[in-house]
Amino acid sequence: MQLPLGTDPRTEILRRMQPALIARFGRIIRPSDKRRAPEWVLVHGVIGAQTKTAASNASTDGLLAEHGSWEAVAVVSVDELEARLQRQTFPSVAAQRLKDCLSAIMAERGSVDLRHLSKLDLAVAMEWLERLPGVARKNSAGVMNASAFDRKAMVIDGHHRRIMQRMGIVPAKADTAKTYDVLMPLVPEEWSAADLDEHHLLLKKLGQTHCRPRGPQCEGCPVRADCRTGTGASPAR
Repeated sequence: MQLPLGTDPRTEILRRMQPALIARFGRIIRPSDKRRAPEWVLVHGVIGAQTKTAASNASTDGLLAEHGSWEAVAVVSVDELEARLQRQTFPSVAAQRLKDCLSAIMAERGSVDLRHLSKLDLAVAMEWLERLPGVARKNSAGVMNASAFDRKAMVIDGHHRRIMQRMGIVPAKADTAKTYDVLMPLVPEEWSAADLDEHHLLLKKLGQTHCRPRGPQCEGCPVRADCRTGTGASPAR
C-alpha cells in the first residue's frame, strides 16, 4: 500500500533538491523535438548496457538509417547486428538482446510498434515492457518518460540509485526496481513528467561530479545538508 503523495518527509527533501541542483548545474531540460519515438528509446536502452550515451545514440541511429525500419532490423542475423554494434561495450550481448527483444515484439504485435502503450495505465505499460527480453526497470521507465510518451515515470541509472542510497532516501542495497518502487510514491505531486526527467538528469550530473562511486566529494555538494552520508547521520535501513 502506497502512502498518499507528499506525506513523507523525504518528499520535502526531493523538493529541496531540485532548486539546489538547478542553482548549481543550471536547467537540464529535454526539448520536445529531442524526444524520440518509444521504439527508438527501447532499442537504445536494450543495447546500451555500460556504454556511453553518445555511442548508443550513434548505434541506434545507425541501425535505423541503414535498415529503414525496426521491422527490418528484427530480421537481421545476430552476427550482422554484432558487427553493426561495435561501439557498444558488449556488442555480442547487445546484438543477442536486441534480436530477442525485437523478435518478441514482432511475434506479439506483428510489427515493432509501441503505440498501444500510450493507452495503458503506466504500471501496466511498464509491466508489458519488462516481459520483453533485455528490458529492465530503467529501460521501461525510459520508454515511458524519455520518449514522446512523456509519462510520469522515474528513470533510474547507477548515479541516481547511488545518490538516493547515500542520502538515505532508499535502502542501502536497493536495486533499480526497488529504488523506483520507493521513490515514485515520494515524488512531489506537482511535478510533471518533464520535472521527473530533469530530476534524473540533474542527479546524473551530481553523480558525475560530487557523488562519484568512489571517493565522493561531499565538500561543496549542493544537497549535502539533506544527505545522511554527507552529514554523517545514520544510514537508511
